[in-house]
Amino acid sequence: MSAECREPGPEGPGGPSGASGSGQCPPPTMPASWSLPRWRAYMATAVLCYANLLNYMNWFIIAGVLLDVQKFFQISDSSAGLLQTVFIGCLLLSAPVFGYLGDRHSRKATLSFGILLWSGAGLSSSFIPPQYSWLFFLSRGVVGIGTASYSTIAPTILGDLFVRDQRTRVLAIFYIFIPVGSGLGYVLGSAVKELTGNWRWALRIMPCLEAVALVLLIVLVPDPPRGAAEAQGELAVGGLRSSWCEDIRYLGRNRSFVWSTLGVTAMAFVTGALGFWAPKFLFEARVVHGLQLPCFHQPCNSDDSLIFGALTVVTGIIGVILGAEASRRYKKVNSQAAPLICASSLLAAAPCLYLALILAPTTLLASYISSVLRARRPDTYLQRFLSLQQSFLCCAFVIVLGGGCFLLVALHLERDQAQAQQPGTGTPDSKNVDSKDMESQSLLSGTRASTEAP
Repeated sequence: MSAECREPGPEGPGGPSGASGSGQCPPPTMPASWSLPRWRAYMATAVLCYANLLNYMNWFIIAGVLLDVQKFFQISDSSAGLLQTVFIGCLLLSAPVFGYLGDRHSRKATLSFGILLWSGAGLSSSFIPPQYSWLFFLSRGVVGIGTASYSTIAPTILGDLFVRDQRTRVLAIFYIFIPVGSGLGYVLGSAVKELTGNWRWALRIMPCLEAVALVLLIVLVPDPPRGAAEAQGELAVGGLRSSWCEDIRYLGRNRSFVWSTLGVTAMAFVTGALGFWAPKFLFEARVVHGLQLPCFHQPCNSDDSLIFGALTVVTGIIGVILGAEASRRYKKVNSQAAPLICASSLLAAAPCLYLALILAPTTLLASYISSVLRARRPDTYLQRFLSLQQSFLCCAFVIVLGGGCFLLVALHLERDQAQAQQPGTGTPDSKNVDSKDMESQSLLSGTRASTEAP
């Protein structure tokens, strides 16, 4: 039907290069732009938010019943800290893998696999007998792997369904469910334990809720091409794929990404300590002040988990809304608004946390693993309380380091964004990655900072 396609030659006007039927290769045909009805995008957002709620409930459901878990498996604070370390370690190691898979394969299939994985691991862990505590540790690691798939991939789908201010608002709503889910994890664990007298039933109820999320995900959530919201579906579909090593080298040269990652790491260090140890610390503080009897048999009193969970939900919602709105408005006058808001919120939180710890006898907060400080002290509730308090003081300084990291992000952000938008720079699939990441990081920072308020 047509002449053989050949490269254009040096001929001048009237030669083959100027003739339509000369056999010169026509411009490559771009695939049709991808579109989705607005109501489908909102339905997908609702489903992803619901699954994100369950995701973070899984993160903190054990923290709400930590005393009972320790009594059941006869594990110390050091072992209980290792329980969370296994969870977070597996999550961190598997997150880059899921990010790589999600960028090159079906994100919807990867999300479905993650939900099945963490649901199955959580359900099976509720049947582990007390003499096999190592299996419980292993199951929490598998739950961490499953949740990593969702935390890594779900925000990217939302980023491809909405643009500009819409994307910022939708991601703000999505991240609201981080503190809400975290708080409800405490509430569900403690409430189910109170109703049934057995903390393990909390792990058996969650898979029922997650099964609903899986069905809704399969039915209602699309798998848009990368960059579909910016009408760049052709890049995601037909563009060259970069290798994993090329991706790493590109991200390593992006100083905004590196410093924002370090800032979020510092923030996660602090909020992880608060989130996991808060109910136990509050309980021991009440014992020290004579407001509560020690727990010698299951079930232990869980009022502190309920209170802390409710505070986490309320302050988290307020923090995310204020952070997202401040970022949206300030960005109109300052392109570095996102990292500056992150830095200011962390730097403001540092002295508040430090003062709260110094006044710990009246202001009840949490701390991280304290067995080293407790080793040379009598094993009393007072010494446990003081060990938790003192071991947590380092977190106030880690918050300052996190704020400094975000200040450094502000110094490099404009240059990195300009470089990413230049033709031929970055990796083939790196367009708009930096701006999306910065929006996500800023919203997440507002969420995490808000959970520190209790």
